[in-house]
Amino acid sequence: MATLILRAPLAGWCAPPEEIPDAVFAQRMLGDGVAIDPTGNELHAPCDGEIISIAASRHAIALRHADGAEILMHVGIDTVGLAGEGFELLVRKGDRVRTGDLLLRFDLDVLARKAASLVTPIVVTNGDRFRITSTNINRPVAVGDALLTLEDQSVAADAAAPKGAPVVSESVVVNHAHGIHARPAALIARHAKGLPFELEARARGRGVDPRSAVALMSLGVKGGDEIVIVGFTPAAAAAVAELAGVVRGLEKLPAHKAASSAAPRASVSTDPANLRGVVASRGFAMGAAFYLHAAEIPVVEAGTGADRERAALERARAAVRERLGTLARSASHTAREILAAHLELLDDHELTGAAARAVSAGKSAAFAWRTSLRTSAAALRATGDPLLIERIDDLLDLERQVLVELGGVVAEASVEIPRGAILIATDLKPSQIIGLPAGALGGIALAAGGPTSHVAILAAVMGIPMLVAVGPALLSIDASATVILDADAGTLSPVRGVHELAAAQAELARRSAARARELAAAQRPCHMASGERIEVFANLAGSIADAQFALAQGAEGCGLLRTEFLFLDRATAPDEREQLACYEQVAAALGGKPLVIRTLDAGGDKPIPYLPLPAEENPALGLRGVRTSLWRPELLEVQLRAMLRAPAGQCRVLLPMITDVEEVRIVRGMLTKLANELGLPLPQLGVMIETPAAALLADQLAREVEFLSIGTNDLAQYTLAMDRGHAELAARIDGVHPAVLRMIAAVTAAARESGCPVAVCGGLASDPAAVPLLLGLGVTELSAVPASIPPIKALIGSLNLDACRSLAQAALALPSSVAVRALLAAQKPASEVHP
Repeated sequence: MATLILRAPLAGWCAPPEEIPDAVFAQRMLGDGVAIDPTGNELHAPCDGEIISIAASRHAIALRHADGAEILMHVGIDTVGLAGEGFELLVRKGDRVRTGDLLLRFDLDVLARKAASLVTPIVVTNGDRFRITSTNINRPVAVGDALLTLEDQSVAADAAAPKGAPVVSESVVVNHAHGIHARPAALIARHAKGLPFELEARARGRGVDPRSAVALMSLGVKGGDEIVIVGFTPAAAAAVAELAGVVRGLEKLPAHKAASSAAPRASVSTDPANLRGVVASRGFAMGAAFYLHAAEIPVVEAGTGADRERAALERARAAVRERLGTLARSASHTAREILAAHLELLDDHELTGAAARAVSAGKSAAFAWRTSLRTSAAALRATGDPLLIERIDDLLDLERQVLVELGGVVAEASVEIPRGAILIATDLKPSQIIGLPAGALGGIALAAGGPTSHVAILAAVMGIPMLVAVGPALLSIDASATVILDADAGTLSPVRGVHELAAAQAELARRSAARARELAAAQRPCHMASGERIEVFANLAGSIADAQFALAQGAEGCGLLRTEFLFLDRATAPDEREQLACYEQVAAALGGKPLVIRTLDAGGDKPIPYLPLPAEENPALGLRGVRTSLWRPELLEVQLRAMLRAPAGQCRVLLPMITDVEEVRIVRGMLTKLANELGLPLPQLGVMIETPAAALLADQLAREVEFLSIGTNDLAQYTLAMDRGHAELAARIDGVHPAVLRMIAAVTAAARESGCPVAVCGGLASDPAAVPLLLGLGVTELSAVPASIPPIKALIGSLNLDACRSLAQAALALPSSVAVRALLAAQKPASEVHP
C-alpha cells in the first residue's frame, strides 16, 4: 500500500487533536489523528478492515485495514464511565466491514448530559508504521468525506516487525482467572527475552512483541481467551512451544485478591458525614484524617540534547531500580512479588523503547518517560477490563518515581505521617505504602482505586483496614477531623460527638483487648482444652521480616519454608552460598525454633525462566515438585548441600509432590552421600502428602521418613480431579470434601502405626472451621498463615479431642463438601465446645 485514504466515520466539525479536552489524545499519546465534534449519532467504518477491539463499555472501536493500519474511534471523552449507557453496538469483534458500514449508534442527548465532551478522537494507533500526510481539518465533514491520508513507511515497518509471514505457531487458552495482567505479563516477557528468535503474541485481533509486559497487558486477554504464539522461521518452533508452555502454566499462578474483592459496591454517599465505599482490607480504626497529596509533576517538553537526556533517564531508572531492589530484600513475599513486577516494567522493552525514540526526537527525558508510560496506560484503559485498568497505577507509580529522580519534586516518602492516622487520598501507589513501618497507619480511605489493586493487596497483607472507591465526597472531610473507618461495614465518617467517640473507643478497646488476649495466649505452647499438645507453626516465604512477624504472632517454628522464591525472578539459579545465607538468616530469626525447608517446588504453577520445562498438555500432571528436582539433579544437589550446612538439629528437609517410596529413597541416598562428604549429620526428612498415591502409600512412606506433611490444596485438586486454577470449578474445590477428609484419615491412621507425626501445611490449617476436623482426624501439627495463628491457637485451646473426633466421623459420612460446611456452621461456638 502506498497511501490509504480514511473517510469521515461521523458527521461534524473536524479539528486538530490539540482541541481535544483530554491530555492523552491532545498530546497524541495514543497516536496522531483528528477530532470530530459530532452533529450526527452514527459511527461508520472509515475504511475496509476487521474490527479488532471493542471497549467493554461500547464507546470505542478499533479497526485494522488489510495493510496493517490500525484506527481507533473513541466516541466522546470520559464515556467509559457511562458503562455502555447511550450506545447501541451493531458489530462484533472479528467482523469484517466495508467503508461506510454502520458500526455504532449513540444517544447525543445522553452523552451531552453525562460525558465530559462529545468530541470524538479518530486516531492512527500504529503511527510508527503509518504517517499522516494530509488532514481535512477546521471544517465541517459529512460521513464518507476524505478525512486523513496515510502513507506506509516501509522502512519503519520492516524494522518494527519480523520479516515474512508466520511459519510456526501454537495456540493456548489462557485459563488464569484474571487473564494476562501484570504478573503473568511480566513472567511471559521475562521468558521471551531469553529466547533467540523474533516471536509475536496474538490475541483479540492484534499482535504484540511478547518481550514487552505492557504490550501483552494491552491485548486485554481475559481468562478463557485464546492467545497464539507465532514464529517467523522453522528454527523458532522450539521457542514457540516453550513460550506457549509458559502461557499454559499461567493457570496455576495465584490470582491475588484483596480481603473482600467480591464485596459489592454500596451506593456512594455524597454526604461527607456518612460515606460508603468498597472494602479492600477488613478491620476497624479511628484516627486523625491525614491527606497525602501527590501534585502533578511539571515537565518540560524540549530536551537539552539527546545524549544528555538519554544519560539522565538511565541514571534515574538505575536509581529507582536500586531502591526497589533494596526494598525487595527486606519486604514481605507479597510486596516482593509486586516489586518484581515493577522492576520488570522499569526495563520493559516497549516502555524504554518509546522513551528512547522520543529523546532522540528532541524531547526531554522527563517528557519522554511520561509520554511512554501514559500512552501504555491509555492502551490499558481502552481495554475496558477493570483488572487491567487497576494496573495503570503501577505504570503511574513508576512514572512518578523516575520523575522524582529526574529532579521533578520531593518524594512523598519524606512526608511524615502521624502514627495511627487514617490516610486519605484520591489514590495511592504501591511505592507509597511499601516500606511503611508496621502500625504506622490506622487505616486508608481512597476516593478512587479498586479492591484488587496492588495497594489493596498490600494493605490486606499488612493488616491495615482500607476502603476504596469512596468517591469525591471523601476529599471534603476536614483535615483536622477525627474519623472512624469501619472496613468491615464499608463506612467512614467523622466523629460527630462525645457519644460516638466513646462508642468507637469502646469498640477499639474491645477489639484490641481480644487481639491482645489472643496474642498473649499465642506465645505459650498450644494445648487443647482436653490436654493434648498441638504444635502450631507458620508457613513462610523466606524473608527475615516474615519470620519475625510469625514469631510475634505466636508461631512455634516454621512448618513450611517455600524455597522457590529464591529461584524466581532471576536469570540463573541461586548458588549454594546464597541459599545457605537465606536458610541461616531465617533460622536465626526463628531463634532456634524448628525450620522445615521444602526443596524446590517448581513446574506446573511455578514456571522458572531459566529452567525451561518440556511442553506439556497438562503441566499439573507433568514435571512438578520432586520430579523436577530429579529431572535436574544438579540443582537438587546444590540445594541439599545448603540445607545440610544449615543449623543442625533445627532444620528439617521436606520433599514436595511425592508419589512413591522410590523417589524418597533416591533423595535420601543423595542426602546421605553429601552428608558423608561434608562430615555433617543427617537432618530429619519428611514428605508432602499432596497426591492420592502418597495418601494411599502413607504406611510405606511413614516407615521411610521422620514426618509427613499434608498439602490440602493440591490433595483436594488431585483427589477431586478439579484444576485449582479453573474459574468455574474453584468454588467446588474444598479441602473439607468427604473424599479429601477420607484421604487425610487414611494418612493419619497409617502414620500412627509407625509413630510418624502428621502435619497439615495447606489451606485448611488456616481455616478455623476446618481445624476441629483436622484434629479429630489425628493431625498433631498445623502450619498456618502467620496472621491466623493467634485465633487458631485460641480456638484449639477451647476444643475437646473427643468432640473433635465425633465431628470428624460425622463429616466422613456426609456426601459433599457443602454438607460438611453446613455441619461445621451448625456447631456450637468454640467457647462452648469444651466441657
